Amino acid sequence: MNVAQSAMLTLHLLATAAMVGLIWFVQLVHYPLFAAVGSDGFAEYEQMHQRRTSFVVGPLMAAEGATALWLALAPPHGVARLWPVLGLAVLGVVHASTVLLQVPQHAALADGYDRVRVNRLVRTNWVRTLGWSIRGLIAALIVVQVLSP
Repeated sequence: MNVAQSAMLTLHLLATAAMVGLIWFVQLVHYPLFAAVGSDGFAEYEQMHQRRTSFVVGPLMAAEGATALWLALAPPHGVARLWPVLGLAVLGVVHASTVLLQVPQHAALADGYDRVRVNRLVRTNWVRTLGWSIRGLIAALIVVQVLSP
């Protein structure tokens, strides 16, 4: 494997691992704590949450997406094509969940606190939590395949 492939593979693993850790934090800590913010000032809090979160997840998701596509199109020697393609498909589910399930909840919560919407956000976010966890396992498996003699 050449230096560029090694760098892409490393970036893929790091970006995916970062998203796995981040999504578990969001699922178990951050989203459930929305209820503790309270109604007063929640709309402002949610708007700041969206803006600040974008600065963290945007670059990670872009790096992960680009490297996942690269792996699916040109897997390194020794990597079974099944794993990168499956990883890319799971990432598609994660992104679809983000656009179709979580973003609409956040958009509605930007108008103010709604217990039903927060509960729906926590519940539907399990799609992303499980998806990114699966992606983390696939990314690690790909690295193991590359490193295996």
